[in-house]
Amino acid sequence: MIYEISSIQDPRVAVFATMTETQLRNRLNAEQGLFIAESPKVIRVAINAGYTPQALLCEQKHIHGDAADIIERYPEMPVYTGSRDMLSQLTGYTLTRGVLCAMRRKPEPKLEEILQDARRVCVIDSVCDTTNIGAIFRSAAALGIDAVLLTRSSCDPLNRRSIRVSMGNVFLVPWTWLDDYASLQALGFKTAAMALSDDSISLADPILKEQERLAIIMGTEGDGLPMETIRDADFVVRIPMYHQVDSLNVAAAAAVAFWELVSPPE
Repeated sequence: MIYEISSIQDPRVAVFATMTETQLRNRLNAEQGLFIAESPKVIRVAINAGYTPQALLCEQKHIHGDAADIIERYPEMPVYTGSRDMLSQLTGYTLTRGVLCAMRRKPEPKLEEILQDARRVCVIDSVCDTTNIGAIFRSAAALGIDAVLLTRSSCDPLNRRSIRVSMGNVFLVPWTWLDDYASLQALGFKTAAMALSDDSISLADPILKEQERLAIIMGTEGDGLPMETIRDADFVVRIPMYHQVDSLNVAAAAAVAFWELVSPPE
């Protein structure tokens, strides 16, 4: 069902233009919330991961081009189109791949469900930069992390920019919200807080790889992890640095930690 849009004020495309991320998410009823995925490749990854498209916004050339298979798969889905300039006015920027899709969120899985068979997980604690969230998810998917957990003070992984930076990998790694570390430890996980402290151990310390189940905790770049989180962790871990550099970007640090700790013990 294809609809030509002639005005950026058309209420049918408000989901792509005027609704905020918070409005899309709909915190009062997360299962009814939406998110926006950009580019046919990323949209296909989301669909294959079980997310349902609700509406498509695309340039005219993509209706019978890059988005044709998506439109064919969901013939009842409304498809809104217009000129490239008009769509740029509507969304506030030039569409990188010419296609946006509003998709329905899935129910949030329970912690016990996604950790049932997990051995290595990442905890994102109070990270609010969407670029970093997306980059961490991309590394988590590529380097074998079994699940990602986020504290409620972190930003939403289904934020439009997080999805784009992750290249859709946010749909490939199971994730949910973590309300307290006690529940994580109750499931048999040892916790490794990535932080600089006087009693920290090297990321290369063999004791870390010996752990059957390990949660790698990454904090925000400015303030780092809360002192309480560091104090209660089973291990405080540092990445050895050279040339008097004190730390890495949190996304880069996560990738290094994943690479070192996901591989099985020698």
